[in-house]
Amino acid sequence: MTTRPKRLRRCQLSVPGSSEKMMTKAAGLDVDYIFLDLEDAVAPDQKRPARKKIIDALNNLDFGRSTRCVRINDLTTEYAAEDIIEIMEGAGENLDLIMLTKALGPDDITFCDKLMTQMEKKLKLKKRIGLETLIEEVEAMQKVDEIACASDRLEALIFGMGDYSASQGVSTKDIGGDTGYPGDIWHYQRQKMTIAARVNRIDAVDGPFADFSNPEFFREECRRSMILGMVGKWAIHPSQVEIAQEVFSPTAEDVDRARRMREAFDAAIARGEGAAQFEGRMIDIASMRIVDRVVDRADMIGM
Repeated sequence: MTTRPKRLRRCQLSVPGSSEKMMTKAAGLDVDYIFLDLEDAVAPDQKRPARKKIIDALNNLDFGRSTRCVRINDLTTEYAAEDIIEIMEGAGENLDLIMLTKALGPDDITFCDKLMTQMEKKLKLKKRIGLETLIEEVEAMQKVDEIACASDRLEALIFGMGDYSASQGVSTKDIGGDTGYPGDIWHYQRQKMTIAARVNRIDAVDGPFADFSNPEFFREECRRSMILGMVGKWAIHPSQVEIAQEVFSPTAEDVDRARRMREAFDAAIARGEGAAQFEGRMIDIASMRIVDRVVDRADMIGM
């Protein structure tokens, strides 16, 4: 099995592929991940011209440390295959990932994987382009376990609650807002998708929060998904980037404590002991699974 690259996805910033101005602005932001959109953010008569604008941006803008992704149209449209072919031909290794929309089952993943494999061979690319998919239809949620293991190219599942609302017939005032429902209306979907992702050693990412004028509720939505094991959340506006990246980062105190716990446990193992005392509590190998996740994330961030 191919080893998937480790990527930070604390925030995935959505940028319309039809707007040179917005893509230029996004390239200058300190954000983990930027996806240039060919789907919902682009009008039908602008989708083909937007491909050329995206290719120009990927080839000529400096995106710094940000992962570079293109969100393509779904496979029921006339655009999807050409999206993959044209973007890969034009941008080559300046592209990191393709994001699929509205996957309905594992066959959609394998179709994209095979087409991308053909393009990599044709273009003789040295770098493998990753694949992510949105889970935004009830059919996809029902088959999420099959989708998550459909390809070793697949790196992440993303919960798209906007289209999912329509698919399930959910009526909400604002996506992720205060609906009046007792509890988190998306708890089951987030939990189910995250488990499927974790089983297959891929990332789970939460989708958009539409009201970017309400930063506190956006922070709360980030916190809810983070607690369930998701690694990041979308931003539809630059003002949401800093909040998401803060919530999905361990604090300096958490990192320092995790490193000290690891040192204490390693010292105990060196003494032939299976557990260690740390701040009045016993820690063992199970504790280290949590500790090491914090340390690994801190190392990726550069803390």
